[in-house]
Amino acid sequence: MSKLQSEALREAITQITTAAKENKRNFTETIELQIGLKNYDPQKDKRFSGTVKLPHIPRPKLKVCMLGDAQHVEEAQKIGLEYMDVESLKKLNKNKKLVKKLAKKHQAFLASESVIKQIPRLLGPGLNKAGKFPTLVSHQESLEAKVNETKATVKFQLKKVLCMGVAVGNCSMEEKQIFQNVQMSVNFLVSLLKKNWQNGVGSVFVTLVPYMLGAMFVLEDYNGKACSHLLGAYPCFCWRPVVGSISL
Repeated sequence: MSKLQSEALREAITQITTAAKENKRNFTETIELQIGLKNYDPQKDKRFSGTVKLPHIPRPKLKVCMLGDAQHVEEAQKIGLEYMDVESLKKLNKNKKLVKKLAKKHQAFLASESVIKQIPRLLGPGLNKAGKFPTLVSHQESLEAKVNETKATVKFQLKKVLCMGVAVGNCSMEEKQIFQNVQMSVNFLVSLLKKNWQNGVGSVFVTLVPYMLGAMFVLEDYNGKACSHLLGAYPCFCWRPVVGSISL
């Protein structure tokens, strides 16, 4: 059973959207979910990884690139999606710097079946190392629908630290949509933990980030330490004051 209290979450989301309207910027701010795990040892416990498609796209401007065959390149042109064909990939000549530059330019990649098989030979391990190995797209699927699915998908992966963050919305969305995204994200993450809520989630934050700058709203005060812990983890961030603190 979820410990995420609906009213508490709605109140925090209202605080976020209100603060964003009062301090309106000339771009759309991203709303991020940050979670700190407790009673979890990444050195001993099994690390996990999982992706979930959210009901609403949190980052509509996510940069996606299609590595396609002739048919997919034509479809990409029609919907205004950036693309590269096999000849363009060959020109990179497996140059590590060029592949790294390509990986930095885009946040996700899609690939045709005939092209994805050639990725290791054409580009080497660069995209895989960057955690951006392309997602397969078949000709039976709508390319535009696949792009939207990619933009709506978030990934939780436990590495060496116990803090994770994913985009769950933006300030142009309705509060109801943000609520649904946050709720699904948290419940999905908890489903990946070996004992679910019993030993998993120590702190939950919903954060307003103008791309790594913004206001932090605490949804759970983890023995008074959660706020200072996260602020300490990101000393380069320029946070606004915490304006809401409630317990789950």
